[in-house]
Amino acid sequence: MLNKYARAFFTRVLTPFAAFLIRRGVSPDTVTLIGTAGVMAGALVFYPRGEFFWGTVVITLFVFSDLVDGNMARQLGRSSRWGAFLDSTLDRVADGAIFGGFALWYAGGGDDTVLCAVSIFCLASGQVVSYTKARGESIGLPVAVNGLVERAERLVISLVAAGVAGFDTFGVPGIHVVLPIALWIVAVGSLVTLIQRVVTVRRESAEAEAQQDGQERPENASHGSEAAT
Repeated sequence: MLNKYARAFFTRVLTPFAAFLIRRGVSPDTVTLIGTAGVMAGALVFYPRGEFFWGTVVITLFVFSDLVDGNMARQLGRSSRWGAFLDSTLDRVADGAIFGGFALWYAGGGDDTVLCAVSIFCLASGQVVSYTKARGESIGLPVAVNGLVERAERLVISLVAAGVAGFDTFGVPGIHVVLPIALWIVAVGSLVTLIQRVVTVRRESAEAEAQQDGQERPENASHGSEAAT
């Protein structure tokens, strides 16, 4: 849900910037690559050191590239399978870097094994949630469910919480608990979403097989009738 409305809003806002980049001869693929590199730098340089505020600022600046490159492709009329593949693949890389940065912090200076494990679970479950939909669609199923926590929700919850937790560096007391709470919310929400998608694929698969069996039986019955005559 958030994914739908957020994309619609920011697409309108970023359209002039996308047009500016096009006039400067920048390609959508270049924006995708630079955006992913920026997110990875923000997550893997700042987060492992506990610098959540500045890490989130850097990530937020680059994460909008995910909308800018698509906007540019539409303006140029160059939407392609390669562009969609590259964008989707690098989204997974960026997500992994963000939650990997959290895991590195809690494995090191954050000194919390449980939250390190929760961060790793958020990383892995987010990848699997995306995979279930892609895999279901690749075998011809609609996978007609989005689920409780999609990529947009995971990013917004995590980045907002990290940015707020970063104010602990500026002496705001007690604010550091925001990030652990957010990670637990993302972990539980991702698990629920994964279950929703698996159940949906199981149901759609059973319906498709039942429909196929129903189409084959009348044909077999007519062959048997012809043989009898």
